[in-house]
Amino acid sequence: MIENQTFCITGGAGFIGTALIRRLAEKNTIQVLDILRRNALGAAGLDEHPNVTLIEGDVRDRAVVEKAMAGCDYVIHMASIAGVDTVLENPVPTMEISLEGTMNVLRAARELEGVRRVIDFSTSEVFGTYAFRVAETDVTSLGAVGEARWTYAVSKLATEHLCHNYYKQFGTPTCAIRPFNIYGPGQVGEGAIHAFVVRALKNEPILLHNEGDQIRSWCYIDDIVDAILLALAKDEAIGETFNIGNPRSTVTIHQLAHLIKRLAGSESTIEHVEWDFADVELRIPDIKKAERLLGYRPTWDLEEGLLATIAWYREKMERGV
Repeated sequence: MIENQTFCITGGAGFIGTALIRRLAEKNTIQVLDILRRNALGAAGLDEHPNVTLIEGDVRDRAVVEKAMAGCDYVIHMASIAGVDTVLENPVPTMEISLEGTMNVLRAARELEGVRRVIDFSTSEVFGTYAFRVAETDVTSLGAVGEARWTYAVSKLATEHLCHNYYKQFGTPTCAIRPFNIYGPGQVGEGAIHAFVVRALKNEPILLHNEGDQIRSWCYIDDIVDAILLALAKDEAIGETFNIGNPRSTVTIHQLAHLIKRLAGSESTIEHVEWDFADVELRIPDIKKAERLLGYRPTWDLEEGLLATIAWYREKMERGV
């Protein structure tokens, strides 16, 4: 357990950041840098926690990054444009926030004294369209230049190289995490489970892209928070990249929709819509490296996590918030 430390979490008002802050805030000081495009932190009431300071600002602003990181022991850099639809609409800010933001964080970490770890959040998208039991050392394969979907993956892969090279050249204690399809209570944005659960509880049609035969491995939010805490605590994480996900929870999108419908007791229809944009057809991680170096092992199975997620959304909807 990490206690009496000061954290800077960029993009910390998002879904994963909020879950991490919930775990850390009672016994640590948290400085959150975010533009509040999505504000799960406020929805959870954690923006008013006495140990949490919210700094509204953009990671592309070097001065505000230095302000947020001042006095920090640990930095978790999560700030990015997230969600396929948002990336497609904002390809330039997607790249700028990843590249300029990460450079600002790394430069500040190098200049500030006392930073014990910088965790850069990358993405499983770096493996491209087909990713079957991919390990961290496997070749990354991205789509064609000009396809907006891959601007996010390209920029995130570049930030991984930046972090690794700052460690190699300057000794900055960095590591990177590649999350694989995170879901759970408190999710905001465009995730499939978020959309499917909300529609199922409203008995609205659940919409699948094309045949819904895309394959994903789903990782419950508590499991990735566990992984982050391990990467913060263990020196073996320094200079490394880790796949974080749950290969046991692998289904097609079509199967996922039917499972959510059943667990929610929903009367929704399941409908297929044409999707002409680039998509990921297969995404299953190999997590042996995280198991070996961090002691990471996901504990939430898919049905258990979905039941907890459905219960959270149902309670939220009943309260009308």
